[in-house]
Amino acid sequence: MTVAARAPASLAPDFVRRLEAAVGRGLLDSADGAPYLTEWRGLWRAKNAVVVRPASTEEVAEVVRLCAEALVPIVPQGGNTGLTGGSIPYEDEAAVVVNLGRMNRVRAVDPLNYAMTVEAGCILQTLQRTAEEADRLFPLSLGAEGSCQIGGNLSTNAGGVAVLKYGNARDLVLGLEVVLADGTIWDGLRGLRKDNTGYDLKQLFLGAEGTLGIITAAVLKLFPKPRDKRTSFVALRDLDAAIELLVRMRSATGDQVASFEYLPRNCLQMALDHIPGVADPMSRVYDHYALIEVSRTADEDAGFAEHVEAALGKAVEDGLVLDAAVAQSQAQAAMFWKIRDSMAEAQKGEGPAIRHDIAVPVSRIPAFYRECRGRVLARLPEARIHGFGHVGDGNLHYNIAAPRGMDSQAFLALMGEINGVVHDCVAEYQGSISAEHGIGRLRRAELPRYKGAVELALMRKVKAALDPLGIMNPGKVI
Repeated sequence: MTVAARAPASLAPDFVRRLEAAVGRGLLDSADGAPYLTEWRGLWRAKNAVVVRPASTEEVAEVVRLCAEALVPIVPQGGNTGLTGGSIPYEDEAAVVVNLGRMNRVRAVDPLNYAMTVEAGCILQTLQRTAEEADRLFPLSLGAEGSCQIGGNLSTNAGGVAVLKYGNARDLVLGLEVVLADGTIWDGLRGLRKDNTGYDLKQLFLGAEGTLGIITAAVLKLFPKPRDKRTSFVALRDLDAAIELLVRMRSATGDQVASFEYLPRNCLQMALDHIPGVADPMSRVYDHYALIEVSRTADEDAGFAEHVEAALGKAVEDGLVLDAAVAQSQAQAAMFWKIRDSMAEAQKGEGPAIRHDIAVPVSRIPAFYRECRGRVLARLPEARIHGFGHVGDGNLHYNIAAPRGMDSQAFLALMGEINGVVHDCVAEYQGSISAEHGIGRLRRAELPRYKGAVELALMRKVKAALDPLGIMNPGKVI
């Protein structure tokens, strides 16, 4: 049975001194530590926690040992870019935030094994560039890639825009180094594609949100660097046409579709209204759009481009596509992507929103979208539904903005009810209430409603086995 950690209202001075001895300048004072105790949107703020930024795996292990001895909760943290509050302590919790940002070395790059070994604090964009310098690709890509850290990406099983072709974060890992809840270091940094010597232990920590241990390093998969990319922004007849076009593009290109992102008009309009430098790719207004990127590793030739353009042309003839803009340069492709990548920031300009990160089978997206829209509007007429995202892998960000003129507090008071409307619909369509953002503290209370009793019992057994003192990110996930 897991013993929930119960620390005093504040951390004892002697304990803090021992932390300082373990990490030196990695212990932050209240002023320097404040940014690490506040969620980036300002939704959650911790008051009584301290922040340490260890510089090595050994320092992480010593911090964990001290916390285990004193029954002090530990909250692992990467770039603090998450959306479910998993990396922020509870408001009055006397916890230790372990931020991995100083552990940012690339330990090794092995191009012949298509792998690199990196520390958890490496910025995702830095790793993308490191792979590129070795003439390889690290395909994980998401809007926060300039500030998020790979340890957080792995701990939350991040998704992003390339899941369709390369998989989620957990699919990009060969090995892990983890500090366990008693301070033991597990060295599983093996760059093997085949290892059938027992349980695949690394999968326990991928997506566990720091509730079982702290990921300190990883061996990541690399891929051949794409030599030819074709990026298109197309106007669609409707959402059903998006699914049909996805099927056609996968077939026409030999399954080389890397990204297939859906945007309704109101989401494009958000970007036009609130993000400087964004321009409408079309000369006319349409109701539905898709951003499509197709890539291959062979050298560029006309044949590949012709296949892409022929598939789009046939879709125009058949009425699936109403208009299409094919990027003629990297700059134009970047502009198309800026529209999609700015969605989270653009939504801020629309006022408060009740956000959902859901997944349903790709084939059921159109039916789910219509059904859920009807249910939301029946409860809150005039609500503005911003449903966009990774249609290629079934992941929609189904966000509800307040009706114009509605009081913000009155709207947010409906959050629990609106969540129930959306998530009940997701469950009826055999979906998930968290596709890529995780559970954290935001969805923890909802999880028992949508997760089977047997699954929850197994999760609790794993938690009790690996964290019997209950000190690893307590109150998150389960």
